[in-house]
Amino acid sequence: MRLSTKGRYAVMAMADLAAHSAGKPVALADIAERQEISLSYLEQLFGRLRKGGLVKSVRGPGGGYLLSRDAGDMRISDIILAVDEPIQTTRCSPGSPAGCHNNKGRCLTHDLWEELANQIYLYLSSVSLEDVTQRRVLGTSGLIGELPGGLAVTPTVQ
Repeated sequence: MRLSTKGRYAVMAMADLAAHSAGKPVALADIAERQEISLSYLEQLFGRLRKGGLVKSVRGPGGGYLLSRDAGDMRISDIILAVDEPIQTTRCSPGSPAGCHNNKGRCLTHDLWEELANQIYLYLSSVSLEDVTQRRVLGTSGLIGELPGGLAVTPTVQ
């Protein structure tokens, strides 16, 4: 499963907004520059975030965007879903009883991937925007260093 740029950029921009707002509107151009995201793409994302009730726009000189509620009350899953980013790990259509096989049957591993999507959603619902801005996320899984099989867990800072 891979989260598209739409979901990742929305979370990055909202974290930037939360970190730089201090109760005053933040211009999208400033977020775009700091996060290296196209301004026109951010405008599209913030239109969806505004419709989703996550941000408020302020017009005029000194205008920009504000969070519509406290960062501690805003979940990462809210942000991703507001920009129409489905959390999907199967090839099947979400909510459809039909599977991804030609005969409309489900593959043998369908339940595994469906449950993975559920776990991802639960995790993203457990993390607040404030957790991200205060850097309280890394290490919450208890896995820092090396996973079984020699896979390395390498934290990266954006």
